[in-house]
Amino acid sequence: MTIKLYCFGESGNAYKAALTLEMSGLKWEPVFVDFFNGETRRPEFRELNPMGEVPVMIDGDVTLSQSGVIQDYVSSKSGKLGGRSANERREILRWLFWDNHKLSGQAGMTRFLINFMAEDKRPAEVITFMQGRLKSAYEVLEGELSKNDWLVGDAITLADISCSGYLFYPEPFGFDRAEWPAIDAWLTRIADTPGWKHPYDLMPGSPADRA
Repeated sequence: MTIKLYCFGESGNAYKAALTLEMSGLKWEPVFVDFFNGETRRPEFRELNPMGEVPVMIDGDVTLSQSGVIQDYVSSKSGKLGGRSANERREILRWLFWDNHKLSGQAGMTRFLINFMAEDKRPAEVITFMQGRLKSAYEVLEGELSKNDWLVGDAITLADISCSGYLFYPEPFGFDRAEWPAIDAWLTRIADTPGWKHPYDLMPGSPADRA
């Protein structure tokens, strides 16, 4: 049975789930969600996910939302990307929780405000504040990756996929790879891993489609 992932290309959280599925080798297909025309606010979608968010994964009688939960499910089912011990799995979860709170949560909001909100409505002070918080997160990543090739263990895991998700997007939000050499090298390692794809190649929907 083919796993279905409700997603759209601009969503960094959907990208984490989609890339995990792609690199796991499980059979899956994307289902486009028209976020920018309000699909996630419609009653039909809220029946699928009362939280009104993507990604949503359906695998037979299993329906899951939230990227970290989907990643954990895919890893458990495929036996890949989940670390090699119970200690590594806990470290992976630690990075997933950190990413959602400290990195992706900030990056997603900042990227949306700068790129997808009308220019006359962009809150400059909020953007500056968020970019300051993001800089602190980049410093944490840079410090860890200056010592290790991967966030957990000696191979790519869910932790790397989660924490790198937003950093592969081309739209500006205050992240310049050239300023963070250890992060830059890590992103190159991830992109060189078999199965990796850019978000706009992996999922339907991109700014170019709406231009």
